[in-house]
This record gives sequence, C-alpha cells and structure tokens, in this order.
Amino acid sequence: MKELRVAAESLSLRLQLFEARGPEEFDRAFADMTRARINGLAIMGSTFLPHRAKLAELAITARLPVIAFLREFTEAGALLSYGVNMSDFVGRGAVYVDRILKGARPADLAVEQPTKFELVINLRTAKALGLSVPPTLLARAEEVIE
Repeated sequence: MKELRVAAESLSLRLQLFEARGPEEFDRAFADMTRARINGLAIMGSTFLPHRAKLAELAITARLPVIAFLREFTEAGALLSYGVNMSDFVGRGAVYVDRILKGARPADLAVEQPTKFELVINLRTAKALGLSVPPTLLARAEEVIE
C-alpha cells in the first residue's frame, strides 16, 4: 500500500481503499465506491480470481473502469490488466523441478524474478463504459479483446 500511495501522489491521484474479503461483501463495497464517486478500481488480490466475472459485472454496472494484474480479469470483463505473464512465470517452475530431480540442491538454485509482463485491453468493456482507448496504448498491448 505504501508504494501505491507514493505512486498515486506522484500522479496527483487520491487513493482510497475499499475492502471486500469475499463475494458476500462485493455488493457493499461497490455501493461504498458509488457513494464515494470513485473514478476507477484496481483489483489487487488474486484471491478474487474465482469471482472475476462477478466483479467485472458489478464494475460495468457501476460504470467503473477496472485495472487488474492478471489477464484473466480482463478476459472476464475488466478494462485492462498489466502484470506478469503467469503461464510463462509458472512454466519456469518446471525448470526448477527438472534441476532438483537431476540432483541440484534447491538452496543452490538462483531466485528468479518475472521478466515478461503483458498488457491486455478489453475494448468491449471500454465501449460499455463509454471510454475510448488511445491508439498508442492499443499498439502497446500484447492482446486486445474486441
């Protein structure tokens, strides 16, 4: 949260936190966001992945653009996602398993950081929200959902 606050301040944005610990709290959280008249929503937890379609539906109904960190949220209806390509990153785990099965000690293996990030944009959602996406942003996307 500290890093998010610093980033928001550098962009002259006001960051507000709305918590929902599970799907039973989604309606209340979206009602709170509507009352607070927020302009957008960033979904920060992977625990919400199984509920991505419901979250996207609520966001479109509330006319809130959503950014998430996993492409699956954008495929379900979020406006965009930017984050680690999880299939690439998780696939690297197979390399570690192979090395360990061949006798390498886990403590001797280097810790790897993700290197591939992807931007996915959902134009159907943009249209539903009455937003236009700049061509320069579309050109940078790894995938555009139409």
